[in-house]
Amino acid sequence: MTSYIVIALFATGIAIGWLFRDKDKTRKGVDTAVTWSVYLLLFLLGISVGINKEIVNNFSRIGYQAFWLTFGAVAGSVLIAWLVYHFFFKTDNEE
Repeated sequence: MTSYIVIALFATGIAIGWLFRDKDKTRKGVDTAVTWSVYLLLFLLGISVGINKEIVNNFSRIGYQAFWLTFGAVAGSVLIAWLVYHFFFKTDNEE
């Protein structure tokens, strides 16, 4: 049920965004709201991690796994972004 709510909210957001697509002031306001929402979510995630004793007690072991997972995710994202740019967006004049 939760996934349907998420999809419905996402579709509603797309529809509302489409209606206001030519309003620069609205776009700037939404960008600011999204940025601060992400900051708030990261802050709350930090609190959630700090409260969890199991995570805090195993920080050294979890830290190495998290580092390599993050490294792999970032490296993979950079590689895929470069490939997409190279094959779909790069013009013949660029070398």
